[in-house]
Amino acid sequence: MTLEAIAEHKFILDLTAVLCASAIGGYLANRLRQPVLLGYLFSGFLIGPFGLGLLKELNEIKSLAEIGVAFLLFTLGVEFSLAELKRVKEIAIQGSLLQIGFTIILVTLTTTILGFVQGIPQGIFLGAILSLSSTAVVLKTLTERGEINTQHGQVMLAILIAQDLALGVMLAILPALNNPESLVPSLFFSLLKAVLFFTAAFISGYWIVPPVIKKVAETENSELFLLSVITLCLGVALITAALGLSIEMGAFVAGLMVAEIEHSEQALTRIVPLRDTFASLFFASIGMLIQPQILLDNVGVILGMVAFVMIGKALIIFPIIIGFNYSFKTAIIASFGLNQIGEFSFVLALTGLKLGFLSERQYLLLLGTTAITLVLTPIGMKFAPRLADKLLTIPLIKYYLRKLKGRKAFAKPKRISGHVVVAGYGRVGRVIVKILRDRGYPVLAIENSEAAIQRLKQEDIPYIFGDGDSKWILEGACLEDAVALAIALPDPASTRLLVKHALEIAPHLDIVARSHRDGEIDMLTQMGAQEVVQPEFEAGLEIGSHILAALGQGDIEIQSAIQDIRSDRYNSIRPQRSATALRQDVNKVASSLHNEWLSIPEASPLHDLTLADVNVKKLTGVTILVLQKASETVYYPSEETILESRDRLLVMGKRSEVAAFRKLLEGRK
Repeated sequence: MTLEAIAEHKFILDLTAVLCASAIGGYLANRLRQPVLLGYLFSGFLIGPFGLGLLKELNEIKSLAEIGVAFLLFTLGVEFSLAELKRVKEIAIQGSLLQIGFTIILVTLTTTILGFVQGIPQGIFLGAILSLSSTAVVLKTLTERGEINTQHGQVMLAILIAQDLALGVMLAILPALNNPESLVPSLFFSLLKAVLFFTAAFISGYWIVPPVIKKVAETENSELFLLSVITLCLGVALITAALGLSIEMGAFVAGLMVAEIEHSEQALTRIVPLRDTFASLFFASIGMLIQPQILLDNVGVILGMVAFVMIGKALIIFPIIIGFNYSFKTAIIASFGLNQIGEFSFVLALTGLKLGFLSERQYLLLLGTTAITLVLTPIGMKFAPRLADKLLTIPLIKYYLRKLKGRKAFAKPKRISGHVVVAGYGRVGRVIVKILRDRGYPVLAIENSEAAIQRLKQEDIPYIFGDGDSKWILEGACLEDAVALAIALPDPASTRLLVKHALEIAPHLDIVARSHRDGEIDMLTQMGAQEVVQPEFEAGLEIGSHILAALGQGDIEIQSAIQDIRSDRYNSIRPQRSATALRQDVNKVASSLHNEWLSIPEASPLHDLTLADVNVKKLTGVTILVLQKASETVYYPSEETILESRDRLLVMGKRSEVAAFRKLLEGRK
């Protein structure tokens, strides 16, 4: 290719280089279990002017990156749901306002006193940037951990939705801070323009946009529909830019217009591939601005900012969530899940750089700080439950929580016996409680949702307010005198912890647990649950029994067929799982508690005994996850498994329990 041809196609070459680097960077980040946007940032740096220098003219890439930001905000508007916000509206609206407000105040005061910013307006802008958390990273982490529908998952998503909505308001108002001499008039006119624009957008979104989109959709031409959606998104964005507001706010409002119409899902499906493509350009373009020398020269400052942001935001969020009557554990996990700087903070930071609120050095320091907080978030969320459990063992904290919750925490007789404890009063828990109460059996519910507690009060059902997997909560449930424990929690990790703690208090308790995935059935059984119920399999069994009855089978034959499947832990209907999948499951679960590999010595008294003979769980409290023999590896070994000298065992439990099991292996106990 000649030099003239290269010059002629330079833009295409640059665009190809950015997209290729972003794809590779995103892939590597995904394999390392990191947010893909970190891969985009690194790839942008690598090919940018301060890396390998493959791209030096960034103006054209930046123009495309702005389209990426517009699509990001547009899809955010389309996905925004008032119905979702309504379910946890108090913590979503009031809690997020308190969190954003206190963050801005704390950051403004601290940075002004330390001289990091020049004047209060700049401090307010920086506070607004740091107040936002990462929807993408938190949502991805919650999804991977199966915690979307948990109490802390719902709380975090509620606050994140409200933060995302606040971004549009910030983009409208914050530019007015650029003129501190006439701050009040500037704010007034910015708000006035925003109100007029939102009014016009509301009218258009109600009377103009829906019929137009409907007419286009009726053509059943996907290209025409996509072009119309893109035109709406970028057209409204340009209108807001012309009004002196921001492209981002216009795109968000355009998304809100589409959100309530019947074809919103179709619009979202069409625009998401474009959003992801152009968003990668946006994050890559930010990476191109990274100057490694500045970051290396300010490593101490960046680490200090990371500590300030993550500790400061956690300390702000924790009391707010506790103040809204959520449990201690929910507050701890949510505060560790929301204490990073979000991806949409890049949008605000870029605006601040253009307006002169941030110097290039401050922008780069903020960039480095954001990247580190995003990397640390999944780690913080992983260890937060364990930290909460440790803190709950401190007498002062237990006393404070009991005093804080007061009489509200317990609504049960001082002594109760012969009862069934039901952990979780959601859809499944309510069915269990109704069945038992209709037949006159005493029930005690454990629940950490304020709304569920109100229902329990109205129905006069004894309850304990708190996390079911908390040992100090279980101590008040009189498990020693209970006949059974039914676990209907939405969180797999909490279910496992609850089984373990319950058996420590009452080793012979009959436990029935609900599993969420196939892999949990063996794990919960191994940990001591007498029965593990998988809702999807149970639905299949019910349909099958109905069909068998219609085919003329008798009740005895039907019940026998179903019981055979249940007694075998659904093995006959579960898909065959590979050793790799089983190993990944074990590693994921084992990481939640202390675990060790132990070998059975030559002269061990356990040689040639089955697990049932040894009764390991009752004697020591440990759970055996893997048994490794010379010829095979057995995951979740059954009670009939024979132990032999030189077998290796992966055991999970407290350090004291593992130490007791080691003594048992060596014949010292």
